[in-house]
Amino acid sequence: PEEFVYGEEEFILHGTGWEGDPGSAPSRFDRALLKCWDDRMERGLFRYRLGPLPTRVLPGALRLVAQLNVQRGTERRPPQPVRSLRQPFDPAAFNFTRLRPGELLLRLRRAERGEDRGGPAAPEPLLVAINASPLERGHVLLLPEPGRRLPQTLTAPVLRSGLEAALLSAHPGFRLGFNGLGGCASVNHLHLHGLYVSLPLPVEAAPARSLCPRHRLGLLLDGVPAPAFLFYAAGPTELEAVSRDVCRAAEHLTDIGLAYNVFITRGEPPEGTGAERGLRVLLWARRPSFGAKTSADFNVALCELAGHLPLPTASLYRDVTEEEALRAIHEHLLPEPELLRLGGDLAQLLAD
Repeated sequence: PEEFVYGEEEFILHGTGWEGDPGSAPSRFDRALLKCWDDRMERGLFRYRLGPLPTRVLPGALRLVAQLNVQRGTERRPPQPVRSLRQPFDPAAFNFTRLRPGELLLRLRRAERGEDRGGPAAPEPLLVAINASPLERGHVLLLPEPGRRLPQTLTAPVLRSGLEAALLSAHPGFRLGFNGLGGCASVNHLHLHGLYVSLPLPVEAAPARSLCPRHRLGLLLDGVPAPAFLFYAAGPTELEAVSRDVCRAAEHLTDIGLAYNVFITRGEPPEGTGAERGLRVLLWARRPSFGAKTSADFNVALCELAGHLPLPTASLYRDVTEEEALRAIHEHLLPEPELLRLGGDLAQLLAD
């Protein structure tokens, strides 16, 4: 992979506008990632050749984004069976130590203190690799050193590095996310997803109920496809604390037998005031699903929970309604009274 060394001066907190907007321009990170990604597509390293994908906004209050991707539904590697929320890494199963050298694009590394004057200690480097069955152009995996053989359990150092990667992109639709064990994770080897989504999503601006103001923790209940716990970083100095708080909350969910998904996007403060944007980190608690992830038309993972619906058949893409999509999503989530009790528990956990 190409070495990509960055400093905090390259962080772009608010993005530069959607493609075609006045003043919109890719960052150095965007240019490097997409150049390498396009090169690997031309070299045939993906499972299928990805062209422009049909995309439409579903009628309805939430404006869910539906996208047709038939090949991902038919040609992706079968997901691994999940038996436990704390399933150990299995070296005999597919894992990212088996990636071909050409599948690695970049090695993200924060400049050392001598290279980037002042600033916090450097976070964990991440490898950026292609997702061989992509959802969209630029769909990548972000990996800590694969040789460490870490299972798919989110850690604060990896999440913090992912938050910094989000700030390196100028594209307002560059999002990152994490599917936990029992939450539609396909590979039990620690990784984040990164991808460019071409349209705004409802989770960027929906206001949150405050649960723990000191830790910027809120609860999104209204105006989103799936209720979520919201953590918010107004700027780079808050990334470490937010990463730590999200992972403490996620560990608590695992302790009580719940699976989780995480989504990272630029967005408004928890109050939804329309003020200058920071980073929103959404944490969804859900009933775990064990066994192999099904090949159903509608798997509910981080994209679907956020309002981006990758669909595998033309008929489903043509006919799906907002009501049907929300019904499928909510089948996996907690009832509101249980969610509210859990919110109180998380607020107490972070306040201690």
